[in-house]
Amino acid sequence: MHVQHILALKGRDVVTIDAAATLEGAARTLATQKIGAVLITGDGTGPVAGILSERDIVHALAEHGAAALGLTVAHAMTRDVSTCASTDTVDAVMEVMTTGRFRHLPVIDDGQLAGMISIGDVVKHRISEIEAEKEALREFIAS
Repeated sequence: MHVQHILALKGRDVVTIDAAATLEGAARTLATQKIGAVLITGDGTGPVAGILSERDIVHALAEHGAAALGLTVAHAMTRDVSTCASTDTVDAVMEVMTTGRFRHLPVIDDGQLAGMISIGDVVKHRISEIEAEKEALREFIAS
């Protein structure tokens, strides 16, 4: 199965934020949107300038204390963003996420942002596949 199947089910909407926004504003966006990461776009170098996750905010807080909330997203975001394509397999994406120890992966097709998937999306998809295989085996055995 491919990433495009996950995107077809969950949608291609991606929450983005400006690099000049504060970490406090970014944390508020994460909380109100009930998501774990936002993409930073618009620096002219490509569709993704960076990604900011809850973990990035925690690291900034650990380093700067409460003053970190006044820092800009650009200060704490991850700039070297791993991406995938909608034609990548779910197994390949799971390997990239596990090896890189991150939970969100932007999907880039033809140089354009096409969506974002999370480890939760991947796990949900794998569970659905396993359930379908289980049911197929059950029907095979019963016939």
